[in-house]
Amino acid sequence: MSPLPNRPPQPPKPYAAQNAAEGSTMPQPSEASDSKHTTVQRPLVRPVARPQSPAPAPPPAVESPSEPAFDPASLRQQPIPAPSEPMQYRAIGLLRGRYKASDEQFTRGEMITADGTTIEAVLLGRVMSLVKNHLDLEQEHLWVVYPRTREKQEDLHVQIVGVWEPENLSKPDEEEAESPAYLPSSEVEDNYFSIRGEVIFHTPEEKSVVVKIQQSPRKKDDRAKSFKLKLNGELSGKVVGYFWELNVQREGADLVIKSAKSIGMIPPRKKSKEESARERSGGRPGFRPGGRRPFSPRPGGGDRRPASVASAPEAPRRSEPLPKPVKRRAESSPPAADSAISEA
Repeated sequence: MSPLPNRPPQPPKPYAAQNAAEGSTMPQPSEASDSKHTTVQRPLVRPVARPQSPAPAPPPAVESPSEPAFDPASLRQQPIPAPSEPMQYRAIGLLRGRYKASDEQFTRGEMITADGTTIEAVLLGRVMSLVKNHLDLEQEHLWVVYPRTREKQEDLHVQIVGVWEPENLSKPDEEEAESPAYLPSSEVEDNYFSIRGEVIFHTPEEKSVVVKIQQSPRKKDDRAKSFKLKLNGELSGKVVGYFWELNVQREGADLVIKSAKSIGMIPPRKKSKEESARERSGGRPGFRPGGRRPFSPRPGGGDRRPASVASAPEAPRRSEPLPKPVKRRAESSPPAADSAISEA
């Protein structure tokens, strides 16, 4: 083999060109020291910005409802306060008129309203001294009353429980002290009644509603009482057995429903021990809780004993105790031989 011809020595490749050929990304010098060999300068790469989430859009402008104007009367004491409980029973109202006592008794009389209606009225004991000593009965006053309706006559009569005239009946000491202001009687709407109770009867055709008002006992041992109040009007939805809040207006001698709100269903009443025992017995007559069932005659009313026994008079009962029985000693019988000798 012949040797290769001699070649002139090749200059070394520049570092930048070699790296470019190999795909390297190392930084490169801008100019080479040798003019014969030029370096390839790569443009600088800007950093890639990460995509940013779009800024949340501002919420749409909502127009705030205009606030109601401040009513100074809301901070003043009212003759009929707001209920303290959602299911607080009550029946109370306001009447403007004159009280006229009867000739026989001062606590019983009539209420002559401003529109000329005459309503039977009764004065309760708590307001007796106020009416006698501080009121002119010839003038009209704003009375706080409890409405009542009789079941048979269904007429309206009221029980007077107080008078609302803070501008005339307040004491000087109370005006100077820091006490809440009272709404004057001239700014109070009369003939208004607040009725809250259980609806037990409703006749839409006759526009009749009967409300049961439960009274709280005055003493611990007293039994809770209730009364019924008849109103005129209609109710919608589930009515009977539900607790209702009713705003009522007096029209003549009638109480008419103007607005109503259902509060909720009346919870079941707890049964007493006697009622629970009667249910367990199945409603049998003559059942006594905790004891034996007394003797009850036959449904026909007859006696089960024979006629002869039933008609015979009963023997008198002995007052003295019976004597105790005495045990007798057993006697032995004589032998047969002795009996034969005696016979001979």
